Amino acid sequence: MLSFKIRLTLILSTIVIIFQTLTVIVNDYAMRVNLKREVQELMHNIAASVTEHAARVTRSADGPDKNSSGLDPTALIQDYQSLHRNIMEIAVFRPAEEGGAGSSSAREAGNAASQELTGRLLYGSYDIHASGTDSADLAEAMRSGEVYRSLRSGGKTLLAGTFGFPESGLAVRIAADLSPMYGMIRETRNYQISLSVLLLPAAVAINYGLAYVLIRPLRQILGKVDEVASGRFDTPLAVNRKDETGQLAERINAMAKNLDVYTAKLKKAFEENRSMKEHLESIIHHTTDAIHIEDVNGVLIRVNPAFEQMFGWSEEEAIGRSLPIVPESGMKEELEAREALLAGQMLPARETIRRRKDGSCFEVSVTTSAIRDRNGVIQAFASITRDMTNRNKMDELLRRAEKLNTVGQLAAGVAHEIRNPLTTLRGFLQLQQQTNKLNQRHIDIMLSELDRINLIVSEFLILAKPQATKFRIQDVRFILGDVISLLDSQAHLCNIVFTTSFDSEPCEVACEENHLKQVFINILKNAIEAMPKGGEIEIEARKQPGWIVITIRDHGVGISEEMIPKLGDPFVTSKESGTGLGIMISQRIIQSHQGTMEIRSTVGKGTTVTINLPAVE
Repeated sequence: MLSFKIRLTLILSTIVIIFQTLTVIVNDYAMRVNLKREVQELMHNIAASVTEHAARVTRSADGPDKNSSGLDPTALIQDYQSLHRNIMEIAVFRPAEEGGAGSSSAREAGNAASQELTGRLLYGSYDIHASGTDSADLAEAMRSGEVYRSLRSGGKTLLAGTFGFPESGLAVRIAADLSPMYGMIRETRNYQISLSVLLLPAAVAINYGLAYVLIRPLRQILGKVDEVASGRFDTPLAVNRKDETGQLAERINAMAKNLDVYTAKLKKAFEENRSMKEHLESIIHHTTDAIHIEDVNGVLIRVNPAFEQMFGWSEEEAIGRSLPIVPESGMKEELEAREALLAGQMLPARETIRRRKDGSCFEVSVTTSAIRDRNGVIQAFASITRDMTNRNKMDELLRRAEKLNTVGQLAAGVAHEIRNPLTTLRGFLQLQQQTNKLNQRHIDIMLSELDRINLIVSEFLILAKPQATKFRIQDVRFILGDVISLLDSQAHLCNIVFTTSFDSEPCEVACEENHLKQVFINILKNAIEAMPKGGEIEIEARKQPGWIVITIRDHGVGISEEMIPKLGDPFVTSKESGTGLGIMISQRIIQSHQGTMEIRSTVGKGTTVTINLPAVE
């Protein structure tokens, strides 16, 4: 196993080698690119100069220009070759016939063979051929300006540049030998590699020393860590550096100090936990609630004295056994609770039945929770049982008192509502007794008041009298259709139109048809009365997963937000002649069908009543 110092030395040496190798490669590539660029630039300049002189000569009908001496292109070519030893040959061509140096002539030159180029040679020499590509290069140069091609000839690396000058109708081909220059580049590269190899041992030695310097603080830190691991926190590290190593030493000192503090706190916490355990043991043994712990198989592990007193089994009888404290009627509920706990759910307190040793059952409130190990696996269940017999008796007495209070309030309301029309009847009867005359107008008013008394008594009897109902499967769409047909005439008189939107699928519910009709009639009558100026009442029936949703929406005067929570209370209504019992009866009917009724309203915009009834699958 290599030490960290050796590994660091190898890493640093590898980095140096890679860096040096990349430096050699980049330098070699850069020198080759620069060399090629300089040669191409030189060739371009030479081609431009030679073409200029050749064009002047070809434009003179009598030979060289009389006003320009010493412009012979052949002499100029020889001067360039003597000046630049790497230039092997320079050739000036006329790609097209004289007077026809267009694009078509360039194409003809491109398709000609290399032998034809010799016939078109004006100046210089043309000895180095490129296997038939020279004609294509010449044609391309006449179109694009210049073409370069690398060649191998006689073991040499050559660069051939072809330059086209369409304005003069001439083209120049120059071949340069790059082998001497490439040889110099190779010598430079080999020199760099040799120097790198010679310097490698020195670099390894330097890296080894550098690694030793870097590792020395870490050895001190490692020694301090060993002390901390053995429980000695008092001797701090000397921090003499501001770099990451110094920061690490500071963190080690801080960690040792914190560990010293935390160790003291852990000792104190241990004592507190021991004291808390004693307190909990005292609470468990002196609480009046029965506490027992059983494993996942239902075998009791621990019970408290209250358990012994409540259920009748002693601790010796209970521990290690599965007691029949759950009666048969509650066994299904208990199994479902255990499955929920095993699934990771939290169970609230639930009221159920438990059995004593003598076989008697009593009402209890049970809270059960899971006990898990360090890995989160459930190992046991803890249950707290409270005897609810006396409390349930008290709750029953309170419910009876509340029922009596409600009946009293309802009776007072009914008496108050009936007393008003009775007072009117008595006044008119006394008036007719004094006058001994029958007034038809008074008789109509008395009959109206008697009808109001009859309405109040009828609705009160419907509310109070238990109804024997037989539920049958009915389609809500047909029930709504019957109700709409019944109220359609009244709606026309009030200038109101019913708009229906029913699902195409059956909307079947288990219901008592007449009771649902009564609910729909009450709601639709309220909607009609809420729209004195007429309008549209929307009725929808939709089938949703598990439910049939009926929505009745009007665009009438609406109900204030303060009154909505009070709807359903007797004699709470926004209508002058209403009793408030219609909504109460409707709510009671919907509840008996295991459904819900929701009322939403905005003053001046209308009211929406939504009824949800369980669907029959």
